[in-house]
Amino acid sequence: MPVLAAIFSASRFLTEALLKHPEWVEEIIGSAELNRLLTVEDYQAKLEASLPPGVPSAAALARFRRQQLLRIVARDVMGLAALAETTLELSNLADAILQITCERIRQALVARHGQPRPDQKAEGPDPASFAVIALGKLGGSELNYSSDIDLLYIYSANGHTDGPEVITNKEFFQKQATQLTELLSAFTPEGTCYRVDLRLRPDGSLGEIAPSFEAARNYYQRRARDWELQMLIKARPVAGDRALAARLLELLQPLIYSTTLDFSVVEATSATRVRISEKLAARRSGELNIKLAPGGIRDVEFLVQCLQRLHGGREPWVRHSGTLLALFRLRDKNLLSPREYSRLAAAYQFLRHLEHRLQMAEDRQTHTLPREPAELELLARRMPLSQVGQAPTAELLLSELHRHLEEVQEIYERVIHAQQPAYYAAPSRPQQEAAPEEPTASVDPGASNLVRWLDERAPELARSLKRGSLRRGRVLFEHFLERLVARAELLRKVDEDAVLSGYLFDLFDHSPYFSEELIRAPELIRELEGLPEGPSGSSSYAAVVGQMPDANELRRFFRREMFRIQAESICLSTPIFTTLEQTSDLADAVLAAAYRLAVQELTATHPPASPSYQPRDQMFVIALGRLGMREFDLASDADLVFVLPDEEASELVFWTRVAERLMSMVSAYTGQGTIFAIDTRLRPDGREGALVQTESAYKSYFAERAEAWEGITYMKARAVAGDLELATAFLKELQRVDWRRYGQSARSRSRLAQMRRRIEKEQGAENPLKAGRGGYYDIDFALMYLRLKGAGIFYRALNTPARINVIEETGHLDRQDAAFLRDAATFYRAVDHGLRVITGQAAGTLPRGGPQLAMLTELVSRWTPEHLHDEPIEFELAHIRERTRDFFERLFGP
Repeated sequence: MPVLAAIFSASRFLTEALLKHPEWVEEIIGSAELNRLLTVEDYQAKLEASLPPGVPSAAALARFRRQQLLRIVARDVMGLAALAETTLELSNLADAILQITCERIRQALVARHGQPRPDQKAEGPDPASFAVIALGKLGGSELNYSSDIDLLYIYSANGHTDGPEVITNKEFFQKQATQLTELLSAFTPEGTCYRVDLRLRPDGSLGEIAPSFEAARNYYQRRARDWELQMLIKARPVAGDRALAARLLELLQPLIYSTTLDFSVVEATSATRVRISEKLAARRSGELNIKLAPGGIRDVEFLVQCLQRLHGGREPWVRHSGTLLALFRLRDKNLLSPREYSRLAAAYQFLRHLEHRLQMAEDRQTHTLPREPAELELLARRMPLSQVGQAPTAELLLSELHRHLEEVQEIYERVIHAQQPAYYAAPSRPQQEAAPEEPTASVDPGASNLVRWLDERAPELARSLKRGSLRRGRVLFEHFLERLVARAELLRKVDEDAVLSGYLFDLFDHSPYFSEELIRAPELIRELEGLPEGPSGSSSYAAVVGQMPDANELRRFFRREMFRIQAESICLSTPIFTTLEQTSDLADAVLAAAYRLAVQELTATHPPASPSYQPRDQMFVIALGRLGMREFDLASDADLVFVLPDEEASELVFWTRVAERLMSMVSAYTGQGTIFAIDTRLRPDGREGALVQTESAYKSYFAERAEAWEGITYMKARAVAGDLELATAFLKELQRVDWRRYGQSARSRSRLAQMRRRIEKEQGAENPLKAGRGGYYDIDFALMYLRLKGAGIFYRALNTPARINVIEETGHLDRQDAAFLRDAATFYRAVDHGLRVITGQAAGTLPRGGPQLAMLTELVSRWTPEHLHDEPIEFELAHIRERTRDFFERLFGP
């Protein structure tokens, strides 16, 4: 049948969904809806009919989305829908899910707390209302198959509810926003409904999850940066009180669109585009990303938004959130030539079709072309014939792709250049004179006035600034002072305590990421006051989190404590592996607390099947990867698996709900941000396997079906929650299973060598510090092999230096090699940690130069012995890489 053939040929994840839900086939084939576009109202009616009363479950929403995607994909692949219809229908589906879920959550909150009434002097509706504004692709009604949805929440007015459990309107709408976000983004056996991104709200990830109407208006009118105004071009009310959202967007229109030909608008847009391209080139060497590559999807959208902002003040007709329709309107007003419009529209449609084919296969948010020729051939055959002709091939696909990219690049550069006044053009600067990446210590007159104001209010602090105590971080520090002006108590602390101000200067000089954290939350200063007392231990973490009543308090605690640990790392030069152990202890405590809270909540709301069953700590939560090795760091993901003893198997459903709730508490995006991301794909059968599996299922899988790399991965496993003693005994037995398969012959040596070389080939260019020649993975694979060689030594919990010590003591590593491996591991972890505290995220390469490289060099020198930083960091890295690879080759060579 054509419908099934279309789905089976285009999408693996939907094929698996049909096999799981065969009844969906009849609904698609027997329906006349294949030949028409469904509206938001159509999807709302379908969703209402599929849901029981009350707040829907995350699994029900994810299942509904997946079921509707079957029909949308079939229409797309069979050529029954144009690109604009497909993206509109994907957006209509998201709109419907948002509206129904938002309304049902409100009804449940009203039943408990009453209607949220505005204060007497407040303007707006009564009862107070809540609105959801979509940004990005969803805002433009151009959603793709596996896109994040960028959302912004607002509510109409402050006040109190009028029900039995009175709370403030702020609390009411924060509950509504948090629950909506968690439901949409929660992991379930049916997958995730949508990945919700709230980082575009006022004040970013540290702002209120749902600001009031007045707070949002004041932010955008007074403090919003240029890019924050630009992203409002795609803003669209999608759920809740749409009139409230529309009123806010109407008030902000004069700020979004220019009424004069102001080149600064063009310049800001173009500069952002250049920065993205540079980061892409550094991060994705050797890969082609159709979204971020020069001439890609992002360039078309940037160009359109640039022209909209430039001309939208005088020509309201060009204001539209959708890219294709905005292109048409720009052409209609002669702001693009017919040839420019034709090429840009053709390129954008080709790129979006290609994006859809990449994403519909596995429901993954990817924009990177496959490297394997066979996969490229398959991708070419999946493209619409209108895009690649009747005889599609990989060669033809790449030829068309490069033609479109080049044409967009040429138009982008020419159109942007055409907006520049003649006097703006300047001779290019030599490369060695490139502008610094970060603001320098120079200050503008307004900033200087702020420092002079400090002479009266904080004279000691003012003197320190005049002495030049800050080098690179002065501009950010003065933004921080602007926030501190209204916090007299905190300002007095900083002025009176020279040690405290010294810590602040150190942080602002070495960590732009934590500088921004302090700007958004000046109260974090209080965490610095305790630094001289030394770090907290894991036992104190357990005592503190054990008393926490909910996940929100847990998130706030994690944020404060993570800041304190990293500040101590920077300011007190804490040894790198000590810092990683502290961060791992913090993560352990959070997971144990989330486990406890999840058990309590599910026992009350979805109790075990057996009334006599007493849930305590029966399920094991096991960490692998960096957390398993106690080398967890800022911005690390936690690799977790969930194991249930065989005798508890009758309550597998209950414990699966506990695991899902634990994951939601820790990784859901809320007003306090996430705690950390959780990855469960290392369980048996990966993402297709059950989330919680029994001990016997694990042992059977690893004894009979697991790949070598899976068994070896569990060599870095550690119990972090549940019954730790029983979990550790299980891991010890599982390791015996692995050793019997992989450790009793030379196979492990050759398999590990093959795995390492494959990783180097696939990831080395993008992430040379870890995956490249002589990178950290050379050390890791060597230690795994030596552990197998040593009859599968069981480590209850050992980090890399401790593993090296044990292997040396057992005679499998000589003293000289052991000393070098300890040095190399310390250097690599110090570099990785420095990059994380500078940027707030993991990075695989050294900065090319400028202030970031200087920051990294200074930080690494604090965390490593002197002989590891007695030459420039680039040279030290090159030497360590060569010696590491030499050791690897001696161990794994022929």
